[in-house]
Amino acid sequence: MVIEDEAPVEAPKAEVVVKGRNVEIPDHFRTYVAEKLTRLERFDRSIYLFDVELDHEKNRRQRKNCQHVEITARGRGPVVRGEACADSFYGAFEAAVSKLENRLRRSKDRRKIHYGDKRPVSVAEATAATAAIEDEKPAPAEDANLFGAPQDEHEPGRIVRVKEHPATPMTVDDALSQMELVGHDFFLFHDKETDRATVVYRRHAYDYGLIRLA
Repeated sequence: MVIEDEAPVEAPKAEVVVKGRNVEIPDHFRTYVAEKLTRLERFDRSIYLFDVELDHEKNRRQRKNCQHVEITARGRGPVVRGEACADSFYGAFEAAVSKLENRLRRSKDRRKIHYGDKRPVSVAEATAATAAIEDEKPAPAEDANLFGAPQDEHEPGRIVRVKEHPATPMTVDDALSQMELVGHDFFLFHDKETDRATVVYRRHAYDYGLIRLA
């Protein structure tokens, strides 16, 4: 009797960096995060880094959803991001992973269409990964004693975060696509056609707007 060898499982290539803003992150949570995120590499094999940031939500109106997780996937293409708030870091992470997965899948589908692959994604393919995430979702109570409380009091009116990104010239359509991938309501970019700093933003319904510096 001949037993065929199983195909070797490809080792994960992307680095996973987990950091907290005034949050102590236990090692087993880092391991949990890494195992979850390596499954998303199948949507884009060029991804070399998953950047995960945890922080306590400072908005008092969001007391029921006070833990915030942001996941940024970096590869050869546009940056793709998923972020969410929940009453635990586990819940926020699972929600952020789900958003990131959906955006990576849409980006992969657009690449297929661009290169001539018109095969639609089946319902089973589209829902399998999300269902697996829900099945493995830990109870929120498990999160209670794992993470430390904020190490400093929030003072309103301060600039608490500064972000920089490359000002690569692009079209308005490219900027809209990248805005959707990071899940924001606005996107600052260098307009290739006008050679100006421009902001594209989401208006009511499905409309968009542009703001340009004179």
